[in-house]
Amino acid sequence: MPARSLVLASASPARLGLLRSAGFDPLVIVSGDAEDGVGGLGAAEVAGTLAARKAVAVARRIAPLVAERPALIGGTKVDGTSLVVGCDSVLDFAGEVRGKPRGRDEAAAWWRGYRRRSGALVTGHAVVEVGTGRRAGRVAQTTVRFGDPTDAEIDALVASGEPLAVAGGFTIDGRCGPFVAGIDGDHGAVLGLSLPTFRALLGDLGVPVTDLWTDP
Repeated sequence: MPARSLVLASASPARLGLLRSAGFDPLVIVSGDAEDGVGGLGAAEVAGTLAARKAVAVARRIAPLVAERPALIGGTKVDGTSLVVGCDSVLDFAGEVRGKPRGRDEAAAWWRGYRRRSGALVTGHAVVEVGTGRRAGRVAQTTVRFGDPTDAEIDALVASGEPLAVAGGFTIDGRCGPFVAGIDGDHGAVLGLSLPTFRALLGDLGVPVTDLWTDP
């Protein structure tokens, strides 16, 4: 059993998959926190603010349940030492901060504008300790180089619905992948969670990453 339990404040299967592949088995509790109130901020501020908002919301939800004794939530033992990780991503494209597209027309327009150009996928990370409220936050940035999809390919991609569910209207681990020419930076950050950044955050809180590993 890990020395501490980990809670992921996200419904993202990609983030969950990244953590599991690295030896963690987090309890998933979706924050449901609103993503408004960040207009006018830069990409790093937006991503960092929303990531912290998610992690804090879930930690505050858990804290009363474990104030006196550990609790079993979803089959996971949670207590005051448990850590909540929250993440949020946006795309900085030509100075415009883009979250998820607001519909198929916008997603298609974005993709037509991406052709043979680059953007910066910015992912905010926050870790909060349930019992104390101590927290740490960092932002990871990865340059994404887009390919040259045809109009027909863009129409088919948007019709699949995939671009509507992801920041910037793209990802690299699905149908969008063939239309991304390459990245410069952390692959995990583009999927929604940078494992090296996560380790650094734990270090900021004085927690060895190995304390959260599950048994082989």
